Amino acid sequence: MIKTSLLIVQLLAEFRKFSEITERLLCTMILRRTSKYRPPVYRALITALTLLLLPIPQLLPAQQPLSNSELKEKMIVSGPVPLNPEKTVILDVKNKKLVLECTTCLEQGVLEMFLCPKQTKEHESIVSLDAKMAVVHAGLLALGAKPGTPVSYHPEYKPPTGQKLDIYMTWTDAEGKPNRFKAQQLIRNVTYRYFEEPLAAVPQGVVIDEGENSLRYDKTNKLLLWFGHMTQAKKTELLAMSDDAEYQTAINKMFDDSQFTELKADFVFVGSKFSQLEDGTNLYQAEMGSGICVANFSDSMIDINIESSASDSNRLYEPYTERLPPTGTKVTVELIPDETKEPPLK
Repeated sequence: MIKTSLLIVQLLAEFRKFSEITERLLCTMILRRTSKYRPPVYRALITALTLLLLPIPQLLPAQQPLSNSELKEKMIVSGPVPLNPEKTVILDVKNKKLVLECTTCLEQGVLEMFLCPKQTKEHESIVSLDAKMAVVHAGLLALGAKPGTPVSYHPEYKPPTGQKLDIYMTWTDAEGKPNRFKAQQLIRNVTYRYFEEPLAAVPQGVVIDEGENSLRYDKTNKLLLWFGHMTQAKKTELLAMSDDAEYQTAINKMFDDSQFTELKADFVFVGSKFSQLEDGTNLYQAEMGSGICVANFSDSMIDINIESSASDSNRLYEPYTERLPPTGTKVTVELIPDETKEPPLK
């Protein structure tokens, strides 16, 4: 297999087909990695990927196979290496991270994703990436990250598993100020919705349905309603309208429920899965949109390790609008495998 890898490099040097052959090799890596068959085939494929990522003049002629430690050292010396022609997926072995060059695509709305492939689910994702998710998957494998298992709903709910990933997003704002946040700090519980509490009757003095920033009352179901985030000033104003105990309880509860709360979950490398198309080719299912998810999907490449509904009516998260740059901003997302955990392999 090592000889085959060197032959591939020689062919690349002659015919300049780096991107096409690399893409096929990455998909083969993932298929082998997620099947029941392990080394030596998988290790040979990793070796082949490593050789493809190194500058070709360094490799030819090759006298003997390189050891794993020698391969790793060469990758460190060569510095960060792009894994795709667009240079949006960059493997940084020295700093043990995968760097993704992304574009923001949503500031307000309900989320299914933190990151999606370009032209898939930008209407419900904070950033999009012009790259194939299979390439991102392969980059994580090259860093030693281990995929786990996707969410399962039958016969009972089981959360996604996999190696924990620390995810950061950085950008420079219009004033030249650098910004860096963990992904969890850019995602919060849904507040762009109605909050409701039981109330037998509207107390005298309480103002209902006057403008956008006001209370509503459902007479049929006897519910007091409030839309969106309630500020401390608004809470004080509403409580001052009546001393009625039931009303006071309702306002306090809606205030508590509408406060901003950052995502409290870990991202894990699930690994998505392959399906075979009618023409016999393999489709890496995360290419359809499920890159880095905040709603549990069975085809997620990366997911959160707690229960999170993918149902449109029950989705739990939205962008932390005030912390995000304007839509269309170029940002950098870093994926860093947490080496403190050793989840089971698929």
